[in-house]
Amino acid sequence: MRFEEEALGLSDQVYRVARRLVGSREEAEDLVQQTYERAFRSWKQFTPGTNLRAWLLRILTNLNIDRGRRQQRAPQTTPLDNEAGDYFLYNKLESQVPEANPDEERVIERLSQDSIVDALAEVPHDFRDVIVLVDIGEFSYADAAQILDIPMGTVMSRLHRGRRILKKNLADGVPA
Repeated sequence: MRFEEEALGLSDQVYRVARRLVGSREEAEDLVQQTYERAFRSWKQFTPGTNLRAWLLRILTNLNIDRGRRQQRAPQTTPLDNEAGDYFLYNKLESQVPEANPDEERVIERLSQDSIVDALAEVPHDFRDVIVLVDIGEFSYADAAQILDIPMGTVMSRLHRGRRILKKNLADGVPA
């Protein structure tokens, strides 16, 4: 198996995940470049027949974690009200729409792609990594746990908390 044939063929997928992990296109390109640089140096350690995509995304995730540590980001520990947190976005949108109940299309119209990317970028990186892998990358909990080198229970916990933070960020960014 040759690096150019196998690993570089997955570069679009690696970039898509990187784009969701970081705030800007430039940061994503840098992260992908660092990922492929490290993967090329470590190519002899890759076991042919195993999941190459997971191996590359593991490298990407580790680099992003290191990047986050360098920026000294700490996860937000502000507790969310359980009931209000789950319905916060819906309640905020409902209060701003004249009809009694906004339908799904109306909610989608109110949220632009940019606002979603911005809201996701504001999620602390520990939670964002799990959201990106499970919700965007469509990895199973077990695969995400393996990529991030954390227990599957931690994946589920971070996914739940991360989604709640993302909902709150989206609700805070909804234009009036």
